[in-house]
Amino acid sequence: MARTGQFLFEIFQTLLLAVVLYLMVDFVVARVRVENISMRPTLVQGEFLLVNKLAYRWGEVGRGDIVVFHYPQNPEEDYIKRVIGLPGDDVVVRDHQVIVNGQVLQESYIAASPGYEGEWQVPEGSLFVLGDNRNQSSDSHSWGFVPFENVLGRAIFIYWPLDQMRVLNDVIVVNAAAP
Repeated sequence: MARTGQFLFEIFQTLLLAVVLYLMVDFVVARVRVENISMRPTLVQGEFLLVNKLAYRWGEVGRGDIVVFHYPQNPEEDYIKRVIGLPGDDVVVRDHQVIVNGQVLQESYIAASPGYEGEWQVPEGSLFVLGDNRNQSSDSHSWGFVPFENVLGRAIFIYWPLDQMRVLNDVIVVNAAAP
């Protein structure tokens, strides 16, 4: 009888440990499904991502980060976009180029150059985000800025489907000044 009790106690400990680990992972990492084509070719509809929910607790948002956030016009919806502008930045889309603070962004990851134009100044506490599929994305060029408090975290890894598994680490390179 003592061996049965010890065995049940070990099962209980294992289950408890599994629950604690799951909750810890859930606190640190979110799992998100790509729902549309706005981030093609970087992210494809149906892929599943891991999002580091603590990335910006100690670190700063970087230009080029792929972030998951609560859509400002409907916080029930989560969006996935790339950070283009940081607080205080001047963002201009002109002649099929994205220009930040007078510098053309070198963006090898976009599906096509933007077919729209505009100018924005990013307010404090906010981000300017665009989808990599520039002409098929609902993003800051159409509805405005993302408040920091809406950011869930940084997308770090595609874990499904298995043949697409990879780390997300694209960065934006700045070219020479715009004419």
